[in-house]
Amino acid sequence: MTAAVAKPSETHLHLAGELLTPLPEGALWWARKRVLVVSDLHFEKGSAFAARGQMLPPYDTAATLSVVERLCASLRPATIISLGDSFHDRAAELRLPEAYARRIQALTAAHDWVWVEGNHDPDPPQHLGGRATKTLRVGPLVFRHEPTGEVGEVAGHLHPAAKIIGRGRSVRRRCFASDGARLVMPAMGAFTGGLNVLDAAFAPIFPEGVMAFALGQERVFMVSNKSLVADKPAGARWRR
Repeated sequence: MTAAVAKPSETHLHLAGELLTPLPEGALWWARKRVLVVSDLHFEKGSAFAARGQMLPPYDTAATLSVVERLCASLRPATIISLGDSFHDRAAELRLPEAYARRIQALTAAHDWVWVEGNHDPDPPQHLGGRATKTLRVGPLVFRHEPTGEVGEVAGHLHPAAKIIGRGRSVRRRCFASDGARLVMPAMGAFTGGLNVLDAAFAPIFPEGVMAFALGQERVFMVSNKSLVADKPAGARWRR
């Protein structure tokens, strides 16, 4: 698989015959349908950790919302699909500050916002607007939280990341994972981690191998498979 021809500042890829643009913010833009896809926002993850005694700065929801708002202002999508785990847990809406709730309501009022159900948030808060579904099919593409490997699938859940070696050093970046037939989105939440694309969890989804599209500061970069390395120790698993 190779990336589609793109402008110097962009990377495009083909999926089930559709041209998609992975964005450095970790979102996916489907220009033909004016659809913006985000995944694993994990609103209020910081407050969930704080409730368990692990104090993190309580600004993750605001930071993640700001990224989504900037993308909406720039791209003006008709539809926004949030691919599950939009909220870190079922009690997140109770911890959500009113100011953040109003910002979410403004987004769902301005766009056709679809909450795809995730394993952390099977029941998105109704008072925040939008509509909920387990799976959404639009043309040749199918959107769901947990990847199954179906052709045309865009999913989240696994939080893919690429560890890259070059010029004597290594870097680790969130990434899009694809083989041209299906795609797994990076997590967009400010406090979310990542699972190496060479982890065994990706093998059933991409039986012929996976291509990584790593997030840079200003663009997304297609990564040569020869540059990808596994995390160590081998077989170590990351918990979402």
